[in-house]
Amino acid sequence: MERRALVIEDDLLNRMFLCATLEGHGFRVRSLDDGELALATAREFKPHLIVTDIQLPHVSGLKVIASLRKDRDFRETPVLAVTAYVGPGEERRIRRAGADDFLPKPVSIKPLMDAVARLLGDVPAEAGASPIATQP
Repeated sequence: MERRALVIEDDLLNRMFLCATLEGHGFRVRSLDDGELALATAREFKPHLIVTDIQLPHVSGLKVIASLRKDRDFRETPVLAVTAYVGPGEERRIRRAGADDFLPKPVSIKPLMDAVARLLGDVPAEAGASPIATQP
């Protein structure tokens, strides 16, 4: 089965890296540089996975995630959040918005693909933990 991933990332180099890595692992990828069209694109593309930056122009990644979670078609679609800002409480805030997992930037291939495997059920959840300790 062909897997589809939607990547929402405003930084061109990060977007190219995420797309190339996912494509290299067999995904068909669609990308956006802004969160404004995320929901409409997701409805049309029907991704199995959504990877979104948090700091986006116009519509934040947190709002993108929250709008996806409100839509019955995407409540269960795994969302991986990536962000360069890793301040106190950031992971908790991202998870509260509805993200299933979180990676700090810069992202590298192995942590990215490990997170993707966990989210899509390719490995047991206990086989890998989030790279940032969950805060209470």
